[in-house]
Amino acid sequence: MATLKQIATKAGVSLATVSRVLNDDPSLSVKDETKRKIFEIAEQLEYTTSQSRKTAKRHTLHFLALYNYKQDVEVDDPYYLAIRHGIDTQCDKLGIKLTNIYECNLAAAPKAIDGVLIIGQVSEDNLIAIRALSNNTVYVDYTDHNLDIDCIDIDLERLSKEVINHFTQQGYQRIGFIGGQDNPDKYDIRELTFTEYGKLKGVVSDEDIYRGDFSSQSGYSLAKQMLTTNHPNALFVASDSIAIGVLRAIHESGLNIPDDISLISVNDIPTAKFTYPPLSTFRIHSELMGSQGVNLLLERSRDGRTIPLRVFVPSQLILRSTTKKQITH
Repeated sequence: MATLKQIATKAGVSLATVSRVLNDDPSLSVKDETKRKIFEIAEQLEYTTSQSRKTAKRHTLHFLALYNYKQDVEVDDPYYLAIRHGIDTQCDKLGIKLTNIYECNLAAAPKAIDGVLIIGQVSEDNLIAIRALSNNTVYVDYTDHNLDIDCIDIDLERLSKEVINHFTQQGYQRIGFIGGQDNPDKYDIRELTFTEYGKLKGVVSDEDIYRGDFSSQSGYSLAKQMLTTNHPNALFVASDSIAIGVLRAIHESGLNIPDDISLISVNDIPTAKFTYPPLSTFRIHSELMGSQGVNLLLERSRDGRTIPLRVFVPSQLILRSTTKKQITH
């Protein structure tokens, strides 16, 4: 590689002049002809400034966000839209190139990437294929305790127990559950914890567990089915989207909320405060899950960390009008 001294000698000027010209010193007074001669010699000798060498060494990171669901799910449930928005915004802020792929379509994945954000749970075969693309991976909205993968999630076990405790403290002795199942081979942790802890407390039985998918239509259908039976008068609903359908079914049955049936759901989507009546629900900062997933992936990529981190984004129970403030005995 050429040196400043070689350029100065060939141009017949001082070393200081060459340095100031090539680094675009605005205070330098020198003829345009001299500047042009220095640049031509520098180009002939393939000289690069320290700044240009730094720029050449700087690598733009490229992350892949792999969603295990269809994109139209974001329309039905703003929870998922907020996760993607958090990922998009943080990558844009940090100057990271981002490719979004839905339905875990690995065939569309770019060949050269610096890390993968996996949103939701994927199959073991897909996980093997993902880690062949990049071993730098972070789970978002899912926790796997058996792998060396960073995970950012919600503490759904604590949340489910809090629902049971809230209702039992109000005097409810029978609590039902209406939820969904993304993976046919794996139950939602909300349902598992709710059932186990509720049975321990003596307020939950298998006959009061209803499971479909995470849509409002599913919530409506399951609630209609439940209301044909001797049903519980308190419900834990796995998401606000499901709860919207449940509310409609209860209204159509002529029952009063919360006097006849109380319910608590999860996510606190923007419309939750505008339902009739307004939903009591857990506020989940899903956009923060997305942005912090990007931060974990960047930090792991930058520092070469191998020890996996488990990060829980906090949740808060927002009590509105689908629950009673107090039960009199």
